[in-house]
Amino acid sequence: MSIGLLLAIILGLAAVGYVIGIRRAKDRAGGDTRRLHSLAGYHGQSVLLFTAVPALLVVGAWLLLQPVVIEARVSGMIAESDVPQGSSLDLVMSDVRRVADGLNAIAANEQLTEDEIAAMGADLGGLRSRLGNAGVALASDVQPSVFEASRTYRQMNNTGLTALSISAILVALAGLVFSASRIQAEFRARNVSESFVKLLFIGSSFVAVLTTFGIIASLVVESVHFFQLYPIKDFLFSLTWNPQFRGGSDLGIWPLLWGTLYVSFVALLFAVPVGLLSAIYLSEYASKRVRSVVKPAIEILAGIPTIVYGLFALITVGPFLRDYFAQPLGLGTSSSSVLTAGLVMGIMLIPFVSSLSDDIINAVPQAMRDGSFGLGATHSETVRQVILPAALPGIVGAILLAASRAIGETMIVVMGAGAAAKLSLNPLEAMTTITVKIVSQLTGDTEFASPETLVAFALGMMLFIFTLGLNVIALYVVRKYREQYE
Repeated sequence: MSIGLLLAIILGLAAVGYVIGIRRAKDRAGGDTRRLHSLAGYHGQSVLLFTAVPALLVVGAWLLLQPVVIEARVSGMIAESDVPQGSSLDLVMSDVRRVADGLNAIAANEQLTEDEIAAMGADLGGLRSRLGNAGVALASDVQPSVFEASRTYRQMNNTGLTALSISAILVALAGLVFSASRIQAEFRARNVSESFVKLLFIGSSFVAVLTTFGIIASLVVESVHFFQLYPIKDFLFSLTWNPQFRGGSDLGIWPLLWGTLYVSFVALLFAVPVGLLSAIYLSEYASKRVRSVVKPAIEILAGIPTIVYGLFALITVGPFLRDYFAQPLGLGTSSSSVLTAGLVMGIMLIPFVSSLSDDIINAVPQAMRDGSFGLGATHSETVRQVILPAALPGIVGAILLAASRAIGETMIVVMGAGAAAKLSLNPLEAMTTITVKIVSQLTGDTEFASPETLVAFALGMMLFIFTLGLNVIALYVVRKYREQYE
């Protein structure tokens, strides 16, 4: 049974439980709902919650634990001699999972029995061809041990899904029967339902917190693993980025960090003035008719895919800067440059600054404007000396959001700034950023245990620390000025 079908059955049982709860509550009240402590709908909700929530928790926990248990069991079937030279157990296990998925596809399409699947091990070359036809790409030839491990992986996975389906349905039925049997006229179903919903809200709020801790933990663990293989001193203080997967790599972060800051600075240098001035115009000077047209038009920029911005940088902005600035001034010959990526990224960031700043400026109380006008200030003086200082905390937040968006951008940098890791002040030279190198180091069938791959997590950790520092500084500025104007 597929997970989708299982979830549909659980939700169907919950819906049935809701109807049963309402009818049973009315029966217990003798048809007079005034005798019920809680409305009949609350009785239905209590049955629905006791039916669905425990079963869904079982499904979630099972799906988290099953892959760990199966991989621990199957990986023990792969001997060290079965790992190809220059490869790793992680890559072999990836092949095991792919072969298992391919066997499932072949068995479903050709209606094969387990004995017929086991017979495929006699012709591993033919098996790889059939897997290729099924859309399964492998890192190496299928070895007998990999085939047997794949069969075991497939069988355990299918058995686990069957056991999960039976267990989850039984838990849902048990919850339905238990909650329905508790329904009486005096049963406080509203209290039970509201307590359940409160716990659901608390759990939902913890999802974001736990996700944050999970992200940090994964970065820290893999970063520590990287620094066990590569000296932290060379990573933090080297000025060269030159990964060589065959050894002799220089993995200094400074060229990447410089490129990230440089591109982001150019983008903000363009986006902040344009976005802030457009926000002031829309909120203070534009008529309602103009505002109703211009603001949606600006916000359309936020909905354009970054790949489109990247193509715009590659085809239009890059050649223009090269032909009219870089080559005539003798500053470069490539259409990929920091200025290309920064300008296009700045265009993308305009709605982040403009729309948020516009909302923040409109939130400044009208009484502050009226008081300024009453003291004889002009409109421009009111904007400059009253409205902007009062809205400054929110504007700083908008700029911070734009900066975070710029630091995390990848596609525009790939197509506009290139992939050269270097330290240079020339904005018309090609450079790259941390996010681009994170993607490039994790792309392809590379050995996951190598420093050249694990460096992506160290780069991510450094980027996280850097953005966290920016947040702390922004919070300090916001609190300082908020105390002054509130």
